[in-house]
Amino acid sequence: MSSVDFLDQLLDGAEVEWKPLGDVLVRTKGTKITAGQMKGLHKEDGTVKIFAGGRTVAFVNPEDIPAKDINRKPSIIVKSRGVIEFEYYDKPFSHKNEMWSYHSNSDHIHIKFFYHFLKLNEPHFQQLGSKMQMPQIATPDTDKFLVPIPCPENPKKSLEIQAEIVRILDAFTELTAELTAELTAELTARKKQYHYYRDQLLRFKGDEVEWKALGGIGDVKMCKRILKSETQSEGDVPFYKIGTFGKQADAFISEEIYESYKSRYSFPKTGDVLISAAGTIGRAVVYDGKPAYFQDSNIVWLDNDESIVSNRYLWHCYKIVNWFVSGGGTIDRLYNDNIKKTKIPVPYPNNPEKSLTEQARIVAILDKFDALVNDLSSGLPAEIKARRQQYEHYRDKLLSFAELEATA
Repeated sequence: MSSVDFLDQLLDGAEVEWKPLGDVLVRTKGTKITAGQMKGLHKEDGTVKIFAGGRTVAFVNPEDIPAKDINRKPSIIVKSRGVIEFEYYDKPFSHKNEMWSYHSNSDHIHIKFFYHFLKLNEPHFQQLGSKMQMPQIATPDTDKFLVPIPCPENPKKSLEIQAEIVRILDAFTELTAELTAELTAELTARKKQYHYYRDQLLRFKGDEVEWKALGGIGDVKMCKRILKSETQSEGDVPFYKIGTFGKQADAFISEEIYESYKSRYSFPKTGDVLISAAGTIGRAVVYDGKPAYFQDSNIVWLDNDESIVSNRYLWHCYKIVNWFVSGGGTIDRLYNDNIKKTKIPVPYPNNPEKSLTEQARIVAILDKFDALVNDLSSGLPAEIKARRQQYEHYRDKLLSFAELEATA
């Protein structure tokens, strides 16, 4: 049975009446409080939650704000500025007075039914708010918004329909939350396991290892400087700056510049380990050989002698080294001399063949753990997205009263 058929069976031929939200629910004001006051009043064991814009909240004691400003009924909180969205909350709360909330005084209204309907229509309100320089909506935008009342002539049946729809949608929401918690816990456990084995495998006995300075293994290299005038928002070859390193490039250079600079100046080989030398120091990315260019001095690599240290072993070592960072500027920096002085453990330094064999053994083990972590890391957002899409699919169908009314 489809969800629309299921809802049609629930309605059993009954009508749906559309009413302004302000006629169905009771709108309440917040409390006069600043962000600074929220921070000062916040207590870890506070029992009243105060909402502000975005994700900003504080927990306070009931006596910290006027009693009349504390709402103790299950409510829909309207976050009306910045990130416009709706949140359901069923414990004592208040919110800044530029926000508002709705609750019900009727025994025949299921407040969460209207919460799900408003979540369905969140894009509508976000579009309304986008017309302002600072995205925001006003109380008439929600007060006058039409919401469905199933079976208005039969309050008992109306409540049953609302409750059943809420039950189904809450079940999907709970499944998503449980899955997220389980996968996140599994990811944390795998990371701990990887860190444990990495630390154990890279810890050698005194006569089996030499802590060798990177300057004795290779030279620090960087790409030719790219001028702002040589970049564009779209193009042939992605240009990675420190802010987009390891992420999605937001600037590009022409293929002509790329080929010219690649052939005339330093350029990484496939497999070389690029590292961030500014901002977040030491973030490591293995160059995959695809056309790309990297910001000079901010993104560098060691042109290392692979007869001493393999690139993949070097990549794992970068995760445990203590970089000699130079501070004092606007951002921290990792200068070439700092990199050259940084030391990594090289096993069996007097026996190159044995050393590379041991490096390969360590890399094989750590790569397996890294793959387990990465598989889950990349799969986690996709799995959560799939569950949310499932919820949204059923929500859209279960709350499509207009379609049912049109086909009645």
